[in-house]
Amino acid sequence: MTTIPTRRLGSDGLSVSALGLGFMSFTTSADADEQALSTALVDEAIDLGINFFDTADVYGPEYSEILLGRAIAGRRDDLIIATKFGNALDRDTNPDHRSVDGRPEYVRTAVEASLRRLGIDHIDLYYQHRVDPEVPIEETVGALAELVEAGKIRYIGLSEAGPGTIRRAHAIHPVTAIQNEWSLFSRQIEDTTADVVRELGIGIVTYSPLGRGWLTGRLQQPADVTGRRARHPRFAQDVFETNRRLADEVARIATEIGAQPGQVALAWVLSRGEDVVPIPGTRHKEYLRENVGALDVTIDPEHAERLEQIAAQVAGERALRPEHLGTEAPVLDAASVGEGVSQ
Repeated sequence: MTTIPTRRLGSDGLSVSALGLGFMSFTTSADADEQALSTALVDEAIDLGINFFDTADVYGPEYSEILLGRAIAGRRDDLIIATKFGNALDRDTNPDHRSVDGRPEYVRTAVEASLRRLGIDHIDLYYQHRVDPEVPIEETVGALAELVEAGKIRYIGLSEAGPGTIRRAHAIHPVTAIQNEWSLFSRQIEDTTADVVRELGIGIVTYSPLGRGWLTGRLQQPADVTGRRARHPRFAQDVFETNRRLADEVARIATEIGAQPGQVALAWVLSRGEDVVPIPGTRHKEYLRENVGALDVTIDPEHAERLEQIAAQVAGERALRPEHLGTEAPVLDAASVGEGVSQ
């Protein structure tokens, strides 16, 4: 069985399994069936050696935190729990409406709600999910620093923040990790953000390391793409065939290596540096085991060069722009605009 090594996030001593488990897939309810499924998945992850679990208050909303909290009951001390705030919900008048909120008073309210849903007395890594362009980052991080002092959270994170925002935040209180999209199909983080966080000694947690599903090799026709993902630019009709062909090339490389396509994709992300921790999400134990197997995959220079050529040809924007989102929260933080971060 693969032994999962640990990796260090930031310079303050947070050590996590080199592969985490994203819990974004559990968003439909918190009923008995979902609880049984999510608990079985967490059991399997822990048995495999994963100790790093990532969720957010907006997933569901709230169901993901509730399910994860129940699943870890009685064994919380051995785990690293990360969650996020910042997408304010108006449950009473419009449950689908989300607005970015970084006000200190909202931060204090959000953390208490997440602690209650998770059933824990502190959060190990607490991210601002999206930066509020109307609130100075110094105010938001100042409130997070107070939560660290109070023992409500241990470490501070930012998600999809621009380089300038990260520097300003880190000057107020050390930022332990940033969470950004990073995969063979989404490499914009390499342009500016990766250099800045490495200069500052901040770890990198990567969401969607499987290219939002493209790199699993299981998406072959538009009908395979369902839910919110169907509106993503990388799956649009005019680019679908291009990206399917590129995903098939990754699958061919995987066959040559003797691995699954998703394992090659995860091995590539893992190879970006010892400060990088992917958090692929799944609802299935067999895919979880497959993901862990990526830790045993080595990509030789020839295959690495072919993967570079594939990555250079990916078509479509990496994220929905606000005008495409309707009432949903922006995918990218507005504070990144103008800071050299590609949208």
